[in-house]
Amino acid sequence: MRNVVIIQARMGSTRLPGKVLKKLIDKTVLAHVVERTEAFQNVQEIIIATTLASHDDLIIEEARRLGVNVYRGSESDVLSRYYETALRARAETVIRITSDCPLIDPETSSLVIKEYLGNSVCDYASNTLDRTFPRGLDTEVMSFASLEVAHREAREPHHREHVTPYIYTNRERFSCRSVINQDGYADYRWTLDTPEDWDLILKIYETLYQSGRIFSWQEAAALMQRNPEWMLINSNIQQK
Repeated sequence: MRNVVIIQARMGSTRLPGKVLKKLIDKTVLAHVVERTEAFQNVQEIIIATTLASHDDLIIEEARRLGVNVYRGSESDVLSRYYETALRARAETVIRITSDCPLIDPETSSLVIKEYLGNSVCDYASNTLDRTFPRGLDTEVMSFASLEVAHREAREPHHREHVTPYIYTNRERFSCRSVINQDGYADYRWTLDTPEDWDLILKIYETLYQSGRIFSWQEAAALMQRNPEWMLINSNIQQK
């Protein structure tokens, strides 16, 4: 089984342009995401899927510096970009990660991958179908065959823009499994979309980050509990 992580990345964020190349302590946000993704279990390749837009030449440069393969595709049709990337990588299993999640947790993501691989009839598994983990640990795992069907058949704009809705909203066609966290903390927001998100993530990194060590999401949650006022920093942000 060839399991490939595809990290979608682009510079053209509307609310925080260039966010994935912002310097977070000692490296870019994208570099932190790649470093954490490299700790996933049962993965054969990591590839960054960016766009053909000229401003994403900077993503290409950073990917080369990090020694990670990269593919360029449509900026608006992210589903086609994912499909083409997976096809090029000869992926049998596709693990979807976004580049604006510098707290992505290897143990949690590996758990989702294990849930998918351990069920022979599973087409899709994620920790996002039921929101029980902090936002920013999002991991989706799907068969290449399911991604191919979605790419071929999906027509609605939101299906093309967000990659996986065509799969998980058609449960009669695709077998979907949800990975649940029993400890709560679903209200925590650790994804990077706005300046407020940046302020919170920077505080977490300034406290917990050590070069060469990946701190866990549980450590971040414990830090938030010790500083409950931190949750107010980005509590007003609505997910797009």
